[in-house]
Amino acid sequence: MKVAASDYDGTLFRQQTIAAEDVEGVRRWREAGHKFGVVSGRDYGMLIPQLKHYGITYDFSICNNGGIIRDGEGKVRFQGDIPGAVLAAILKLEPVRHSFHFAFSAVDTTYICHEFEGSWIKREAKEWDFPLTPIEEKDVGGLSGIHQLSLGFPKPEESVACSKVVNEHFGTTVTAFPNGCSLDVTPAGVSKEQGLKTLLAVMGWQGAELYPIGDESNDLPMLRAFGGYTVDTAREAIQAEAKASFASVGAMLDHFR
Repeated sequence: MKVAASDYDGTLFRQQTIAAEDVEGVRRWREAGHKFGVVSGRDYGMLIPQLKHYGITYDFSICNNGGIIRDGEGKVRFQGDIPGAVLAAILKLEPVRHSFHFAFSAVDTTYICHEFEGSWIKREAKEWDFPLTPIEEKDVGGLSGIHQLSLGFPKPEESVACSKVVNEHFGTTVTAFPNGCSLDVTPAGVSKEQGLKTLLAVMGWQGAELYPIGDESNDLPMLRAFGGYTVDTAREAIQAEAKASFASVGAMLDHFR
């Protein structure tokens, strides 16, 4: 059995859509008896409605950079946790204060506060009927069951700079992954690489051949660990780390099916 795991934004979802060739490639892959899923920094509630809208069928989802793993029926198989006190402390860091929003991912909702102009959270939530729960910043320390803190900045370099500060101060407890203008903060040890390893264990798929594909820096851990692939539109720095580049996710699936 083969297991393909695709990043979403910039890999499966490109130019604001999922191409028909990718939808058909996933269908042929699964009909051949293989497994397919998406591994993304997005929340489950923001990702799954889009997969269904575009006709992508799947056997698993790894969301929030490995922070939460669900099977094809939506059952939670793994969830990480960032203590509320740590979240509150992170928000005090000066670079973090410049984020468009503070979004905290739980199983069934995303809590949000400190939302400024430029934030895309509410826009996407409205478009895809994604559940948001507004809170006051003073309540962050009391949150529990949070597996990712998401931040957003005007420029990618601001996200990278903020990640360095967060990792320097809290690297033993969390890991900050820059992803374009977004910055995703997960529990230490949680990543897309670890998410795939955990997926194989909790689903009983040990020994399966893995085919990960992604296009950004937060995909690099899984690409390096499993000899993964990328798409032709990825930056040169990502293509240099990938085993090979394909025109699309569907093209990769057809090549290895």
